[in-house]
Amino acid sequence: MSSTPGFSSGMSLDGNSGVDPTVSQFLLSLRGIAKNFGAVQAVQHVDLDVPAGQVTALIGDNGAGKTVLIKTVAGIWGPSSGQIYWNGEEVHIHSPREAEALGIATVYQDLALCDNLDIVQNMYLGHEETRFSMLDEIKMELATKKTLSELSVSTVKSVRQLVGSLSGGQRQAIAVTRAVMRDSKLVIMDEPTAALGVAQTAQVLALIRRLADRGIAVLYISHNLNDVFSVADRIAVMHLGTLVSHGPVANYDTTSAVELITTGETKRTPAASAPAN
Repeated sequence: MSSTPGFSSGMSLDGNSGVDPTVSQFLLSLRGIAKNFGAVQAVQHVDLDVPAGQVTALIGDNGAGKTVLIKTVAGIWGPSSGQIYWNGEEVHIHSPREAEALGIATVYQDLALCDNLDIVQNMYLGHEETRFSMLDEIKMELATKKTLSELSVSTVKSVRQLVGSLSGGQRQAIAVTRAVMRDSKLVIMDEPTAALGVAQTAQVLALIRRLADRGIAVLYISHNLNDVFSVADRIAVMHLGTLVSHGPVANYDTTSAVELITTGETKRTPAASAPAN
């Protein structure tokens, strides 16, 4: 058995393994993922590929299964059936800590930030740097400044500001930057612009694009189709717990996206079973 936490015993990706060989082409691949809560089937038979360095928008109506799906990937709960592949290897993610160890970070709508702590303290909460058994404040502050600068987050006056004093857009930026500082390869974002104004939304969308430009995969949940079409490279549509379509954003327009969200079908775009590339 592999010694890497979260990994299975190493099923080979050859023609005899029964594993779709295309999973090796993607950072994250889901095959046949289903999640039941008693008699309620929240997600059923989802096949989805998320490539590195691209923004994949996951869209669908309330109750379509988007949040259940991302929580399965994030280790909140395991799938009832199906397989998760990470860099072509099957993994079993039993907790958020195991997801984080793989390089999966999730930024939920509540952001999980502490208003009474400053930016540096939030960045390193639970992951503090120490030197001689004491907090290495200088190292943490310099690393925070460096990462914010690399992501072009320029609206923050001081990294010692209390997070409670920040705007909604700034708070989103801090939550995303924290994920980047932990060497995340995939950042899952749940409705990051839901409560933001126009200017703050533009800042967050620009930050999402910068993540992709750095080679980080982004799985982005949103109800705002204008935001989706402005930032996404790929679109995946959920309807009543099923992935009904996915593919490059060029395959879609607003009309086809709305049809898929509301009815689960459209004649204007390929079905979910179409080639993913």
